[in-house]
This record gives sequence, C-alpha cells and structure tokens, in this order.
Amino acid sequence: MKKRVITILCVLFWLIVWQLGAMALNQKILLVTPVEVVRRIAELAPKPDFWSSIAFSSGKILLGFAMGLAGGTGLALLSGKFSFARQLFSPLVSVLKSVPVASFTILALIWISSKDLSVLVSFLICVPIVYTNMLEGLDSLDPKLKTMAELFHIPPWRRFVGVYLSQLLPYFRSASGLAIGLCWKSGVAAEVIGIPNGSIGEKLYMSKVYLETADLFAWTLVIILVSRLCEEIFTAFVKLLVKRVERM
Repeated sequence: MKKRVITILCVLFWLIVWQLGAMALNQKILLVTPVEVVRRIAELAPKPDFWSSIAFSSGKILLGFAMGLAGGTGLALLSGKFSFARQLFSPLVSVLKSVPVASFTILALIWISSKDLSVLVSFLICVPIVYTNMLEGLDSLDPKLKTMAELFHIPPWRRFVGVYLSQLLPYFRSASGLAIGLCWKSGVAAEVIGIPNGSIGEKLYMSKVYLETADLFAWTLVIILVSRLCEEIFTAFVKLLVKRVERM
C-alpha cells in the first residue's frame, strides 16, 4: 500500500511539472498541458474510429507478440537440446537484437502490405528476447532434479511439470513482460512508417502532419495505457499459471 501511494505521488509530481512547464512555455504547438490531453481523449473516445484504431493495432501487435513467444520458445528448446541448433541460431538472434526497427520496417514494406507490418515487426522484436531468456532458463536447470525424477520413476507428465516447467516459467514470465512492452513500441513505430489505414500509427502520423499536438500527446497516452493494460493482464495470467504449476 505504501509503495503504491509513493508511486501515485511521484506520478502526480511529474504531471505538475508537465503542467507548469506547458503553462510557462505557452506554445500549444510545442507542448500542451496534461489537462488538455485528457480533454482531447474525452473528445476522441465517443468516436467509433478511436476504438477501431485501438482494436486494429492491438490485434496486430498482440498477434506478433504471440507468434514471437511461440517462435522464441521453440528455438530455445531446440538450442537447449541440440548444440548444433544453438550455433546455427546464434548469428540470427544477434542480428535480430542489433538491427534497428526502422530497418526492419523499411525492408518489410518491400515484402508485405502495410496492414501486416506491425505483426512482423512485433514478432521479430519478441523472438530474440524470449529466446535469450528461455535458453538461460534451460541452461540453469538443476540436473539433480532430473536424476531424482528418474530414480523415483516419476511419470513423464509430472516430471515435465515438476522439473522443467516449474523452473522455466519464471524466465518465461520475465521474457514476456519485457517483450510485450517492446512489441507495442516497435509495432506502433512501424505503423507510423507504413501508415496502414485505421491504425494508431496513422493517427500519430496525421497528428504530426497537421501539427495537432494535443492529438499527438493523446494518442501517445493511449498507447502507454493500452500497452500497460496488456502487460498487466498477461503477467497476471502467467503468475496464475506459475501458482497452478507449483500446486501440482
């Protein structure tokens, strides 16, 4: 409770700083106040295209995130099992970690339509994060637990849950929590470059073109809130899964 109160007070402090800074600058084209941002969101919220844009971008980014979770986990399992696979995937993962999002996006526009751009970019961002964390988890597995499970002839399913899944889920939770936020950042950035119709990225781009600073801040706040909501929901789901596994 005390930690939450401190967090709220810190947020309020920076909101006040923002408000005072915008009032001192007195240039709405450069910086609007948080009050104006909230007012603009209230004006946009009743419009159907506001929610359709959120749904469009959320669906594409979360699809890429889900594909990245599956792909990164699958590659990590192969690398943990076969040393050749680890050596084979190592350069690919290094490239995915290093190449800028803008480069991914521009190259992807040559291959696919702009409406699917955020799916691919989110996937490419998610894979190396999940792969690295899951491979670290596999490398840290306690071999004594596996030996003990074999000695006591524990059934395969309970062996999988008790030995492998219980030790890997914390790494999965860490990886997914980090990846989902980066997927939102990179996915929306890709949309700003590709400008698919009906996306949040399109709204940001049009705000910049028409110098609608209030809209730019409003959509940025929406991205932060939706990204945070997705992260909290998914993290809560993984935590619940961890508790279920621990009870088995």
